[in-house]
Amino acid sequence: MATGRPVWSGHIRLSLVSLPVKLYTATESKAKLSFRQIHEPSGKPIRYEKTVPGVGAIDSDEIIKGFEIEKDEYVLLTQEEIDEMKIEAKKTLELVQFVDQTDIDPIYFDRPYYVVPDDELAEDAFRVVRDALRRQKKVGLGQIVMRGRSYIAALKPCSKGMLLETLRFEDELRRSDAYFAPISDQKSDDQLLNLAEELIERNSRPFDPSVFKDQYTAALRDLIQKKSKGKSTKVSADEGPDAGSNVVNLMDALKQSLNQGKPGSASKPKSAGASKAAAKTPSKAKAKSADAGKEAEPDKPAGSKSGTSRSRRSKAA
Repeated sequence: MATGRPVWSGHIRLSLVSLPVKLYTATESKAKLSFRQIHEPSGKPIRYEKTVPGVGAIDSDEIIKGFEIEKDEYVLLTQEEIDEMKIEAKKTLELVQFVDQTDIDPIYFDRPYYVVPDDELAEDAFRVVRDALRRQKKVGLGQIVMRGRSYIAALKPCSKGMLLETLRFEDELRRSDAYFAPISDQKSDDQLLNLAEELIERNSRPFDPSVFKDQYTAALRDLIQKKSKGKSTKVSADEGPDAGSNVVNLMDALKQSLNQGKPGSASKPKSAGASKAAAKTPSKAKAKSADAGKEAEPDKPAGSKSGTSRSRRSKAA
């Protein structure tokens, strides 16, 4: 049984087939922690007044919105003018195109919504559309209006139901050329490529999201719980990698990664001589690196700063 209120109710139409559905948000916002700013001496929350330089505090009914076209020059819009531009909420999502599931670059996906039939009478048509998309491995595309705005919608099967994902428009994305252009077209070394492929193959398994944990949020929740009960708030940091385990090149890194996965590789005993040699090598490398750093480091003038701070003027939303 669906929980919460649907964010959209209407019909999905495929040619002459129309099925009533409801959309529910598929993500959980309350999983994230939010904080209030507190005045430490009094323990009271901070509140902000809306002010104008030279005028002081103002009332909300004196505020309109402005779009900055040049520095300190704005096109002013009232809320009524903005509301008039909102698209009429059409309650129909018409599927106008179908593409392969792999055709849409993941960078376009924005927000996911669960799609469920509106009632039992709609289940037959819902099931047919869902199973047809699954069998053909296709995604249905159309445009949907929610909260006065138009979105590209991608519809696909999801377990016993369907998933609708809104897509970003093309002009919302940055072109990748500016970022990837400096990367050369040189082909990868075949031997290195084979080792990397073997490493990937060895570590391939079905996706299980429960394996990945939000350690930052979990640590924050634990800290909050301890402080609320007056317990110690000391947090132990995870141990980092051994400073002496740096690998000198990619080939060694790949080979060592593959050897780590072999049975008995971790428990293989080392000779005393080999252990001593391994222990000496990192310290020598560190000493050389330190000497090189001293020679390369230029003299810094007294009182120099690593950066400058700039204040930014708040702009109208």
